[in-house]
Amino acid sequence: MLLKEAKEILDAEILAGEEYMGREVKAAFSCDLMSDVLAFVDDKVLLLTGLTNLQVIRTAEMLDLSNIVFVRGKRPNEDVCRLAKEKKMVLMGVRHTLFEASGLLYKSGLGAIEIEGE
Repeated sequence: MLLKEAKEILDAEILAGEEYMGREVKAAFSCDLMSDVLAFVDDKVLLLTGLTNLQVIRTAEMLDLSNIVFVRGKRPNEDVCRLAKEKKMVLMGVRHTLFEASGLLYKSGLGAIEIEGE
């Protein structure tokens, strides 16, 4: 799925990286625990989270992950957006809960990540 398609499905606001909306993602992962993100996610994933701090950007940077959706109407501060722009990341914000946003994307054909051992 292209990020611009995900934006439309979620009725998202682009907070950073509008020029990268043509990127493709192969799956989504919804999580607020960055330790789980480190354990399970790779670079072609759309991360949905309620965390809006610099730790999210730093975690994403370690994984070459560059696509993040903030849920529940949460907005990162300017420092987070500035760092994301420097790292060529896409940040979007939505009013949906984590559950709703995940369901909308799944219903539209974006699958979940595969966890080893499943």
